[in-house]
Order: sequence, then C-alpha cells, then structure tokens
Amino acid sequence: MKKAIHLNKVFLLALLILCSTGYAQEESNVIVFSKTAGYRHQSIETGVEALKKLGIDNNFLVDATEDANELTKNLEKYKVVIFLSTTGTIFNKNQQKAFKKYIKNGGGFVGIHAAADTEYDWAWYGKLIGAYFLSHPKQQNAVIHVMNHDHKATSFLSNEWQKFDEWYNYKQISPNINVLMTLDETSYSGGENGENHPISWFHEYEGGRIFYTGLGHTKESYADKTFLKHILGGIHYAMKKN
Repeated sequence: MKKAIHLNKVFLLALLILCSTGYAQEESNVIVFSKTAGYRHQSIETGVEALKKLGIDNNFLVDATEDANELTKNLEKYKVVIFLSTTGTIFNKNQQKAFKKYIKNGGGFVGIHAAADTEYDWAWYGKLIGAYFLSHPKQQNAVIHVMNHDHKATSFLSNEWQKFDEWYNYKQISPNINVLMTLDETSYSGGENGENHPISWFHEYEGGRIFYTGLGHTKESYADKTFLKHILGGIHYAMKKN
C-alpha cells in the first residue's frame, strides 16, 4: 500500500511538472512537415532539430514528419503546422481537403523558405502561402528592410538586417498579405521583384493565421539566434498567442 501511495505521488509530481512547463497542453503542440517532391534542401534535418530545441526552450512540443498521410490524419493534435522547405506536390486530394479543414477550423500555419516552392497546381494553397517561388540568384549577403515592428517576428529587429541567404524572387504575390520585411535589391544582385520585394509576411486566411519567411535556406540559419527568434515570433502569431 505504501508503495502504491508513493507511486501515485510520483505520478502527480510528474504531471504538475508537465503542466508547469506547458508540455501537458496538447493545444500548444507544433508539427514540422518537410516532405519534398522536388529539390531537397540540405538544411532540412538541421532545421528540424533546431525547431525541436526551440520548442523545448519555449515550452511547446514539436513533432516532425515527412509522411503526408500521418500529418493530415492527426492535424487535430496541433496548434501550428510548419512547412519547412517543402517542395513540389506534397498532398493528394484527400490530404488537401483535410488540410483545408484544419485551417478553416482555426489552425495555424508557418511556412519557411521553400514552402513557397510547393503545390503550384493548388490555387487555395497559393492564396494561403501568399506567393509562389519564381527564381533565385546565387547565395549572397543582402539588406533586409523591416517594415513592421509591431509583430512578434520583427519587434526585436532594427530597421535594417544584413544577412547571408538564398534570396527568392516571387510570383503571384497576394495583395492581401501584410508585409513584415522587404529585400533591398540594390544591396545584392539578381532581384526581380523591384522596390516592393517582400521576404516575410503574415495574414489571416479562411479562419487560420499564416506566417511566412523566405529566409532559411542555409544550415547556418538554424544556429542564428536572430533568425530563430524571427521564426518563434511567427509560431507565436500562428498559435494566436498574445
């Protein structure tokens, strides 16, 4: 009997610890989806591990999968879905339907880098992500202009941020996105969007909150505390966390 009471106390203590850290709150769960049907970024595995650590450090659970069926069958478990450099056609029709339902029920979405190089034949996704990948020049340093300091993903940044990355040009840019940062095309070679070259944005779409950043091509990005804080702000926005 004493042994049973002791075990119950241990269980209750463990439960209290989980609750205090936030890990018992299923609604705070996040899943990273990194399926590729086209180009595969070498930074994906590094990014997955960095996002898992970001969750540990900020009291939310992070799962990861590249199985579209597993993802779409378990969406109700997650507050936010992160597309980490997905490419190509990653969902079949039934999976698309499940993901649309998730967003319409208030699910959060974070797209990183090649999430814009995904699902070109699915117009709904194009409106969700806010723009599609068009092209990119060689990797190089560029100046980013921060246009909005009121958002969690950019509030800690100065007016300009210099960074080395692979800089996307975009097509079919939605007029409904709220631009957080733009690229200064005079600071690097190969820009094709002109003076208004968005590189990170957010918007609300059919019930869900959407955040996208074009940064994150390189492995080194996922050791960059400033970049990870930028991502964390996007996750918190998508979670509807004030």
